[in-house]
Amino acid sequence: MHAAKNDPYSAFLNGFHGFCSVFVTAAFAYTGTELTGLAAAETTNPKKEIPRASNQVAWRIGIFYVVNLLLVGLVVPANSPLYGSATTASQGSPFVIAIELAGIKVLPSIFNAVILIAVMSVANSCTFGSTRTLQALAANGMFPKKMAYVDKKGRPIPVVILQLLFGLLAFINLAHNGGTIFNWLLSLSGLTILFVYGGIALAHIRFRKAWAMNGHTLDELPYKANCGVWGSWICLLVCVLALIAQFYVALYPVGGPNLNATNFFQLYLAGPLLIFLYIVWKAYSWVYVPAHRPLFIRTKDIDIYTGMREINSVGISAEDRDASNAELGEEKHQGGAVAYIKNAVRNII
Repeated sequence: MHAAKNDPYSAFLNGFHGFCSVFVTAAFAYTGTELTGLAAAETTNPKKEIPRASNQVAWRIGIFYVVNLLLVGLVVPANSPLYGSATTASQGSPFVIAIELAGIKVLPSIFNAVILIAVMSVANSCTFGSTRTLQALAANGMFPKKMAYVDKKGRPIPVVILQLLFGLLAFINLAHNGGTIFNWLLSLSGLTILFVYGGIALAHIRFRKAWAMNGHTLDELPYKANCGVWGSWICLLVCVLALIAQFYVALYPVGGPNLNATNFFQLYLAGPLLIFLYIVWKAYSWVYVPAHRPLFIRTKDIDIYTGMREINSVGISAEDRDASNAELGEEKHQGGAVAYIKNAVRNII
């Protein structure tokens, strides 16, 4: 790693220090995969859609995220002068830069159009995810009650307007110092998602423990995570390590001055901000929302039933589970390799 510290084609540019500095940016780019589970849970048959959505996420991350970035990293050097260049069609996009380095004409503009369409899709998904979350918070007394309003067509108008107002922040990037503001927002969002994923993993771990403590078995669950509780422990560990790495980079920025307050808060603002919001919420709930007074809910007090959809009984019936397993087994064995390929393509698309 030390030998490759100054090699622009190295995976470890700037050594271990540089390696630690990319976790938040990677988390920012990774953000949105959790929306698949949120959307699947809103369907009429989450028992069927959540497993399918989970399989699609694994395939899409492997092909469209890991493989694509690996190929771009092999083609475009980290110190390419085309990054951030306003004189090219790339505008800093590594995919378009790779096309330009290959000398292919017109294609960069076409690819930029494809990126724009993809960004519109991302914006649509984020609108759903953020408004659904804010409306649920308001309905549970954790956000202003007026934001819980839903019209006759099922649209949460107040939170949609609030979300769209935040979307206008994108125009800040056109300002003279827009790049600096974008870096602040990127760090804030990227670090926050590490807390979110860590929280999801911790919630799954504690749910499994509470589920067993209430006398239930895993066979009663309509869906079980493929990696089980161990997968959540690994996720939680990775998030904690990434937070530690970002704290290290915030104290000692790559190629920058040490112990600089501006750099520290730009890179780690989400940490103290989330702690502050937690303290404010607990202080508020202690007075106005007695149900949320405890600083930490003990496992035996966790409510695992509120919001659960009834499926014949608690969880899934044995007959329904056997029928689902039989259907899955039939799909696997019918048609051999052809059926497997069709299933893989369906998961990707």
